[in-house]
Amino acid sequence: MRKDTVIRHKKIANDIMHYIYKHIDTDINLDELSINMDISKFHMHRIFKEEFEQNIYEAIKSIRLTKASTLLLTNKNSTITSVAKMCGYSSHGAFIRLFKSRFNMTPKEWKKGGYKTLVKFEKSFEYESVNPEIIKNSSKEVLYIRHKGYDKSIKNIWEKLIIWLYQNDIQDYTLIGYYHDIPAITSLKECKYTAGVIVNEKVINTTFPTLTMPKLVYAKFKFKGLHKEFLDFINWIYFYWLVKSGYETTPEPSFCIYKNSSFLKNDIFEADYYVSVYV
Repeated sequence: MRKDTVIRHKKIANDIMHYIYKHIDTDINLDELSINMDISKFHMHRIFKEEFEQNIYEAIKSIRLTKASTLLLTNKNSTITSVAKMCGYSSHGAFIRLFKSRFNMTPKEWKKGGYKTLVKFEKSFEYESVNPEIIKNSSKEVLYIRHKGYDKSIKNIWEKLIIWLYQNDIQDYTLIGYYHDIPAITSLKECKYTAGVIVNEKVINTTFPTLTMPKLVYAKFKFKGLHKEFLDFINWIYFYWLVKSGYETTPEPSFCIYKNSSFLKNDIFEADYYVSVYV
């Protein structure tokens, strides 16, 4: 496949995913989306699956249920029916059935504390004093490589990005990692990850596709420790801090700005972690 075709396909897949994030609370019409994108529905599905290793319907279901898992806890005054509607489900029964299939419990059981059987914080007592900074980010272009799995194999894609930076003698850059899934509710081998770099100078020679960071309000957390502890920290943020904060979060993936990554150097993992919030 030609380089320009690969890049175009990746842009189409990214545009589809961003459309899903933006309209996850609606009855997403894929026929209408394919018309708006001026691409056949068949090719839209094929391109998306090539990029994300799952079909569009699977992605929509996963994003909806992940959103529901946090809304049931953070939106304390909402009924289960209203949470279902906020996640794009027109059928109360279908929502309960799909939620139970994913989490092995009903939304009501989850809301009453059942989530604690899945979500455990090994070091939660050390996080109690964590106070994030609330910031609004600016929109930036990110060169990226996608990866499946939150494990040591992530190192391979980071090495490719670093080699490219060295080859092009790029000095002014920021390393960023996107965490598309919450470790507590998605197996580590199935979690989707994106390694990226923000280059603060003109880039001429690149085969990497780009994605655009959305302008959102984020809670910014500082972390230093082992990567396995960092995954535990993510769980704590979503299922402890967020629940007590009074905020809600959007379906947009959280991300890290790395100061020191255990993927590249040693075991110490130091980063600023950002999760989108709103009231």
